[in-house]
Amino acid sequence: MTDPQLGVLMLVLFIFLIMLGFPIAFTLMAMGVGFAFLAYDGNIDTVAALLVQRTWSVMTNDVLISVPLFVFMGYIVERANILDRLFRSIQLASGALPGSLAIATLATCALFATATGIVGAVVTLMGLLAFPAMLRHGYDVKLSAGVVCAGGCLGILIPPSIMLILYGATAGVSPVQLYAGAFFPGLMLAGLYMAYVMIRVLINPSLAPPMPKAERDVPYATVLYQLATSFLPLALLIFSVLGAIMFGLATPSEAAAIGALGALILAAAYRSLSYEKLRESVYLTARTSAMVGWLFVGSFMFSAVFAALGGDAVIKDFVVGLDLSPVTFLIVSQIIIFILGWPLEWTEIIVIFVPIFLPLLEHFGIDPLFFGLLIALNIQTSFLSPPVAMAPFYLKGVAPKHVNINDIFKGVMPFIFIVLIAMVLLYVFPEIGLWLPRQVYGH
Repeated sequence: MTDPQLGVLMLVLFIFLIMLGFPIAFTLMAMGVGFAFLAYDGNIDTVAALLVQRTWSVMTNDVLISVPLFVFMGYIVERANILDRLFRSIQLASGALPGSLAIATLATCALFATATGIVGAVVTLMGLLAFPAMLRHGYDVKLSAGVVCAGGCLGILIPPSIMLILYGATAGVSPVQLYAGAFFPGLMLAGLYMAYVMIRVLINPSLAPPMPKAERDVPYATVLYQLATSFLPLALLIFSVLGAIMFGLATPSEAAAIGALGALILAAAYRSLSYEKLRESVYLTARTSAMVGWLFVGSFMFSAVFAALGGDAVIKDFVVGLDLSPVTFLIVSQIIIFILGWPLEWTEIIVIFVPIFLPLLEHFGIDPLFFGLLIALNIQTSFLSPPVAMAPFYLKGVAPKHVNINDIFKGVMPFIFIVLIAMVLLYVFPEIGLWLPRQVYGH
C-alpha cells in the first residue's frame, strides 16, 4: 500500500472510530502516532519528536491564550444571576411587539450568548427561565422550543466566539478580522430569527397570544431602571471587550483578560460572587480549555502525519480534477460541513475537517476569512439538526415533562432553514461580512 493510500485509510479509519464513540482528541493522537510509524519507517525518535513539537506548538500559540480567558468570563457571567433581570427588562421593553416574549428571548439569548459563548449554558438557562414563561402565556410549544434552541446557538457566531478563535488558529486568519467580519452576519441572523417570529405571529396570532395588559402596563421609569441595572452593564462589558479588539486597543488575549476581570466585578456588584461559584467557574474553565488544547494537539499530530503520507495531496488532486467552479466548490464544501454537523460537534469539524478544505481555497480564489464566516453560520445547524442536535437535547433536559423531543425537533426546523437563507444572503452580498474588516483593517 502506497503512502497516499495509507493517508486515505487513516482518514477513513478515524471517521469510523469516532462514529463508534471513541474520544476525539485521544483517537486523533493514537492515529497520528500509529500511522507516523508507517510514515517514518518505525523511527521512534522522529515520532516522539513530532508529538513533542506539536504539543509545544499548541502551548506557545498566542491566539489560544484567549480561549480560557473568554471561557472563564462566560462562566462567571453565567453565574452572576443577571439572566432573569435581563430577560425581564427586555420583555418589558418589547411588550408591544407581536410575540414579545419570543422576541425578548431571542434578544436575551443574543446578548447573553455574546457574553458566554457557551451554547449548553445559554440554552439550559433560557430553558429554565424563558421557555416556561412562554408556555404559561399560551405560546406554541414548537415555536417556543425553536426560539430557545436557535437563540442559544448565536454565541457560536457572534463575537467573542470561541469558534472563531479556533478557526483563526487553524486557518492562519486573524481572529480580530474574523470578529469584525462576523459582527454584522451575527446581527443579521438574530434579526432574521426575530422577523420570522413576528411574521408568523402576525399570520397566526394564536401561536403567541399577547401578554395581558396588566403585565405590559408598566411605567417607563421602571422599564428604564430595569434596563439600566441589567442590560446596560452587560452590554458595556461586551462592547468594551469587542471594541478594544476591533479598534486595535488590545489583542484578543488582553481584551479577554479585561473581560474576565470585568465579569468578576459585575458578579461582585450583583452580590453573586461566592467562593463556591468562583471555584466551579475555574474548574469548568480548566476542563473546557483542556479539551480544546488536547483537540489541537491531536489534530496537529494527525494533520502532520496525514500530510506526510500525502493524504491531503490526494484529496486536493481529486477535487481539482473535478474541475469545479468556485461557486460549486463552496456549495459542495458547505454541504459536507452541514452533513458532518449531524454526528459531530463543531470543535471536531473545525480542527479535523476544515484543514482538509484550506489548501483548496487558494486554488479556487476564495478568501479564508469569507470561508470562515460561511462555516460559522453553517455550524449553527450542527447544534440544531438531528440526530445529535445538542441544543434540543439541552432543552429537553430542563423542559416540562409534557414537552417531547419530537416537538422540539419540529420547532427548530424553520430556524435551520433561516440559517441556510442567511448563508445565501452572505454569499450573494459578501460585503455583509467583509465591509467592516475592509473599513477597519483594509482587508
